[in-house]
Amino acid sequence: MTPDALRAIFIEELARVAPDIDPATVRDDDHLQNDLELDSMDFLNLVSALHRRLGVDVGEADYAQLATPGLALPFLLARLG
Repeated sequence: MTPDALRAIFIEELARVAPDIDPATVRDDDHLQNDLELDSMDFLNLVSALHRRLGVDVGEADYAQLATPGLALPFLLARLG
């Protein structure tokens, strides 16, 4: 999977979890909780959605790797192999 395709999936799932977020405005350095105002339940729902969509397991110890789209992409790419 290409980084662009993975970013599109990440943003799509983010917008499903938090429909008030405009996907076109999400930057790679936007912090999901601080900048985009996801609460902890929304964040967990995003982790679950990524697991369902990509088959990637994200343990609690790895949550910081999903803090921004810019951090999430290399982490998810590595997990996808």
